[in-house]
Amino acid sequence: MDIPPLAGKIAALSLSALPVSYALNHVSALSHPLGVALMSALILVLLFVAIYSLSHGEISYDPLYAVFAVFAFTSVVDLIISLQEDGYVVGFMEFYTKEGEPYLRTAHGVFICYWDGTVHYLLYLAMAGAICRRKRYRNLGLYWLGSFVMSILVFLPGNILGKYSSEIRPAFFLTIPYMLVPCWAGMRVFNQSQAPTCCTPHMVQEEQRKGLLQRPADLALVIYLALAGFFTLFRGLVVLDCPTDACFVYIYQYEPYLRDPVAYPKVQMLVYMFYVLPFYCLAAYALIFPGCSWLPDWALVFAGAVGQAQFSHMGASLHLRTPFTYRVPEDAWACFFVCNLLYALGPHLLAYRCLRRPAFFLRQPPPGPLAHHKKQH
Repeated sequence: MDIPPLAGKIAALSLSALPVSYALNHVSALSHPLGVALMSALILVLLFVAIYSLSHGEISYDPLYAVFAVFAFTSVVDLIISLQEDGYVVGFMEFYTKEGEPYLRTAHGVFICYWDGTVHYLLYLAMAGAICRRKRYRNLGLYWLGSFVMSILVFLPGNILGKYSSEIRPAFFLTIPYMLVPCWAGMRVFNQSQAPTCCTPHMVQEEQRKGLLQRPADLALVIYLALAGFFTLFRGLVVLDCPTDACFVYIYQYEPYLRDPVAYPKVQMLVYMFYVLPFYCLAAYALIFPGCSWLPDWALVFAGAVGQAQFSHMGASLHLRTPFTYRVPEDAWACFFVCNLLYALGPHLLAYRCLRRPAFFLRQPPPGPLAHHKKQH
């Protein structure tokens, strides 16, 4: 697949994060938290000015181009941080993880940096390439939106509530734009026109006549959503210190990471329970009753959200930065991996089903005057 010109321009610009981070790491003034915050803000401003001057036409066509370009740069920075914390590179971002955001050195911080530096980075290049070619990127944007918002919903409260709450530095307030941008970007992505479907009214009518038993794939998804919903509720009760024996056994023998005082796993399970669980219930309803046109879009959003969350949760549960007493015991690895991989895979299968055969979720057009006339006669 050929790389769109604009995606190549963003990739080249984002790779400038390598020499910039290396040079800043050797500036003695950055040994103070306030200096780190001010220098980081200055770099982002200069980066935005450079992007605006180089790609004014693309930004005029779609302002989200500037967002994707800046975030592609920060994605490379996050990848450097994760590789540095795992010992693969040295001498790049020590100043930032020490004086800027020390909670990025946790296992959860390392894995959200890995996700941002790989999955998000590729999404930014793909969406920027689509803008360059004046093509739609709605589906990619929805997946990115869910993933991005989920990382914020867990990481920011975890920083404030966990054991690193006393380590919050001025650089933490640079995350405020990260809280505002998804709101604006989400509205723009949702307002983009949907790709036309090849479903005729007759196809829609025939598909929506089928009962659930005549749609075995949908039946399997409904069963999955029910089981995943129970698992979500169960883990939510576990982190809320439910006194039942099942909860006690699970948190000590299967997922002791849920007890980690960094608070990220607890916040993650509560986000699952209060946001993902209601979606599973609504998605099951939409798979049973036709015409729920909202499901394909929101299935993509939650696929991105659960994918990011499970990657970070599973990785942090096994990472060496997690204290040994909170890591998954070796004799529970099989159960842990099966349950969590299935939990991550299900929303993606749901999104694939909605995009592959959307006829069941489309609203039937109202009968025209000609059809009404024929019905009368």
